Amino acid sequence: MKRSIAEALAIALAVAAGMPAAAYAQSYVPSNGSIIANKVIRVSPSISIALEKIVYWGVLGGIAYAVLDPLAPTWEIEEAPLGDEHIHFSLQMKRYYSGGAGEARALFNRRARELMRLNDFDEYRVVEYSESLEASLFGSRRKAEGVIQLQHKQKSAATQLPPA
Repeated sequence: MKRSIAEALAIALAVAAGMPAAAYAQSYVPSNGSIIANKVIRVSPSISIALEKIVYWGVLGGIAYAVLDPLAPTWEIEEAPLGDEHIHFSLQMKRYYSGGAGEARALFNRRARELMRLNDFDEYRVVEYSESLEASLFGSRRKAEGVIQLQHKQKSAATQLPPA
């Protein structure tokens, strides 16, 4: 399996360097030396870039994108109903991020309002809320936890209509 992946990568790189794929496919990945062809790509008459550098920076960029994943949401929210109109929230931030470190409370309140409206409640009360930082070998991770209570407004005696 590893050899076939290496062969496919070597063929793709050889084609990118201008070598015919059929000629390269007949020879296998070299047992010594580099699988990347010693070629230079001329971008313009005065600028040329080694194929090895293009592959290096492409792989490095791919790894950085996979780790940072800029399109993934910054916070994960887990909700657990606790009965009698109480809901527990657990928020966890991505380990590697590029902003959004101070928005836990705003996100907590936004989700509480959203649940209040979806379930036809009039207001909510924050019963408890805490933020912390979880340290690990590969970087810290922000966490926030809290409990809300969904409530209906109490109707005052003055606004209630008498029974008919």
